[in-house]
Amino acid sequence: MTRTLQHLRAPMRTCAMRWHTALRLLLGLLRELADENAYARHLKTQGREHSGEEWRRFSDAHLRAKYRRAKCC
Repeated sequence: MTRTLQHLRAPMRTCAMRWHTALRLLLGLLRELADENAYARHLKTQGREHSGEEWRRFSDAHLRAKYRRAKCC
């Protein structure tokens, strides 16, 4: 490998690591917004496995609680 390419590898690796970190943060945010993290916590605390029925149960309870809390104006 030439000396020029060796000098380019470190900055490229740093850039790739930053993109990877940014992508992980973005995916984490999207999971939080889509209630995936809340659902995962629900499964863990309840000791249940993922299923369509369990998702419906979680979703119904989550939305029921959300709309029960009235917001003023």
